[in-house]
Amino acid sequence: MLWLNVDNDFFIALCYNHYMVKFDNDWDEILAGEFEKDYYQNLREFLKKEYFTKTVYPGMYDIFNAMKMTPYSSVKAVILGQDPYHQPGEAHGLCFSVKRGVRVPPSLRNIYKELHSDLGIYPPDHGCLEDWAANGVLLLNAVLTVRRGEPNSHRGKGWEIFTDRVISLLAQREEPMVFILWGRNAREKKGLISGSRHLILEGAHPSPFSANNGFFGGRYFSRANDFLKEPIDWRIT
Repeated sequence: MLWLNVDNDFFIALCYNHYMVKFDNDWDEILAGEFEKDYYQNLREFLKKEYFTKTVYPGMYDIFNAMKMTPYSSVKAVILGQDPYHQPGEAHGLCFSVKRGVRVPPSLRNIYKELHSDLGIYPPDHGCLEDWAANGVLLLNAVLTVRRGEPNSHRGKGWEIFTDRVISLLAQREEPMVFILWGRNAREKKGLISGSRHLILEGAHPSPFSANNGFFGGRYFSRANDFLKEPIDWRIT
């Protein structure tokens, strides 16, 4: 019965020794060879077992949506989250984002409040941030998978090595970009962002537990646009 919870074609591909992740954009070249490294091979073995025996989010085809939707050369800003939402129907591969029709989570409601305070943009009636991804905002979690109802359950399994590599590669890019780091876990990645050509914006996590202690009033969206040659359209339709 457990097999019925897993996409057969994807699971077969995941088990195949030479399975390679495909982004269908310039990330394929940028990350060439990354998925052959020992840490990722170990992570893949862990994920095979997890997806086969547990309920894991997001769905297998959505794990890399952040990078599939925002090519390396198109990144204007990076927003870094911790790990995916861990309740049914929420996670779809973009940090802080949920699928349409799902209740907007408290952290995202606070992000919307700050967006309105900063730029006067009224929030949509949903929590899907795909418009941001399409407009050059890489919505990347530090850990890309999680067990249902168990936050941080895939922490320390190898995803951090992968996403640290992604952040480092972005930091090496000549074209300046903005790194938006909310909360302690995100701010710990600051050391990966070398050079002075990029802008780093830091603040408290937008969670209701911390938003009043340094998140609100950060003006992250306008400050990002003031820095960039081509401003980001932060509107969400």
